[in-house]
Amino acid sequence: MKTYTFNVVLEKDKWSDEPEDKAIWRAYIPILEHQGAASWGYTQKDTIKNLQDAVDLLIESIIESGKIDLYSLIQDPENDAQYLQSQIQVSDIPMITVAV
Repeated sequence: MKTYTFNVVLEKDKWSDEPEDKAIWRAYIPILEHQGAASWGYTQKDTIKNLQDAVDLLIESIIESGKIDLYSLIQDPENDAQYLQSQIQVSDIPMITVAV
């Protein structure tokens, strides 16, 4: 078993003419965003939870397709090797990742 940890971007998002209190939060995993690993919410907590749900569905879909290959998720792994190394940490032991 391998554990994969992905970098997540969490940021406030609003139209330039909107007041700050109308801003929402959006989160995405840059290396998997093109596969649907992105979401939004009204709070940071909700946004991260929504992103986790999106990633769960993405992984479920990958498993069902029989293509359990991390590199198949990345658009162009040959050209993005250095970027890939900076975005994904791999461990041979199960882990829990907590960001504060």
